[in-house]
Amino acid sequence: MRETTVVAGVSVAHDSATVDQIEAAGGPDEQTVVEGLLAAPGVEEAFALSTCNRAEAYVAGPDAAALDDALSGFAAPVPTGVVDRLDHEASIRHLMRVTSGLESLVLGEDQIIGQVRDAVAVAREVGGLDGALDAILTKALHVGERARTETAINEGTVSIGSAAVALAVEEARVADEPVLVVGAGDMGTLAARALADAGAARVFVANRTLSAAEHVAREVDAPAEAVPLSAVDRTLGSVQVIVTATDADDYVLDAADFAHADVALCVDLAQPRDVAPSAETTVELRDIDDLEAVTAQARERRAAEVREVESLIDDELGRLLEQFKRDRADEAVSAMYEAAERTKRRELEEAVTKLEAQGGLTDEQRETVAALADSLVGQLLAAPTKSLREAAAEDDWNTIHTAMQLFDPEFDAVPEGGPPVGVDGEDGPPPAAVDDSGGPPPAVDADENGRPPGDGRPYSDGE
Repeated sequence: MRETTVVAGVSVAHDSATVDQIEAAGGPDEQTVVEGLLAAPGVEEAFALSTCNRAEAYVAGPDAAALDDALSGFAAPVPTGVVDRLDHEASIRHLMRVTSGLESLVLGEDQIIGQVRDAVAVAREVGGLDGALDAILTKALHVGERARTETAINEGTVSIGSAAVALAVEEARVADEPVLVVGAGDMGTLAARALADAGAARVFVANRTLSAAEHVAREVDAPAEAVPLSAVDRTLGSVQVIVTATDADDYVLDAADFAHADVALCVDLAQPRDVAPSAETTVELRDIDDLEAVTAQARERRAAEVREVESLIDDELGRLLEQFKRDRADEAVSAMYEAAERTKRRELEEAVTKLEAQGGLTDEQRETVAALADSLVGQLLAAPTKSLREAAAEDDWNTIHTAMQLFDPEFDAVPEGGPPVGVDGEDGPPPAAVDDSGGPPPAVDADENGRPPGDGRPYSDGE
């Protein structure tokens, strides 16, 4: 019998933290963070998410206090006032909001769902996800997909790249001017397209891998040219606006690069930063923190869509929590039936042996005795089964916990002359799976004798 799994999380995000604070909280990379969390006592699962505007970590295990200790090192360099600590239910809701785009700097943006999916793959690869947290993340991704297909939350939504261009248009000349995008990833591609749509005369795309820059240059609807990252300093002298969005570990540009250039504005979207802060002395430098004003207006206009997605999240969260309750009750019910079945088999074998010694039994008589034993077990356990399910529905976890202690498969001691106090659980059912269709698994009702369907052996609604 598994102990109850709880989840805890920590979030440092754009709504309360600066770019520097998010960078400080994020750690070296998602894999390193997950591996470090898994090494902490009491952590059974771990997940980390690091993007340009958020750094988050989640852990799962049986002891909430141990989980809090495991997360204490995450975001340690960041002031506590910008760190959001999430308990079990808050973690689940927050992950659903993140994948739905409600927590994004640009409301409803689509990039985040892919970033979460990639982070899930990283965590799974290093053994960080294989239980409740994995199921929660799967459900969160499902919710994010529903939000985008069943609501208008992302219709007409700008990306972070296009929001950066909107800022550039407000503060500098883009139309009929040459511009430069440094970075050929998703964000760089979106920025290059947005600059072309804003009327840029020419779009230069610089990247460490020239073929990737050439690919982006072909994607934009304007004259475009790919340049190697090593030659970007020679391009600075001929552009008005720069947008940077690489995944480099170190600064790509610094004050010296801009010293002899006539660049009007540089918008740095990278995390960690592409442009050294010292460059502010030679160029107007903006970062993600400066996009808040641009995106706040769009958020105000989309209040109705936000309410619709929040209603969807409430519904999905309620279903998931109810399903976890049912699964927990069914674990106790399964253990109870398994313990009773083991006792029944032992006592039935002893009774048949005695009856054989008294003159033998026909096949029909054996079946009658076995049916009597099945009926007794079913009828005796019908009421406790109902009580356990009702306890789960009412959040009466004291009752569930007591039942699990009574029927814990880890205890296999059989007192001399008495019934077993536990069962080994070797033949027990697997944990009920989380149904990603949007609702809990169907209930399994007892038959007229109080037994579950079949022969009275342990069962799980998730099977």
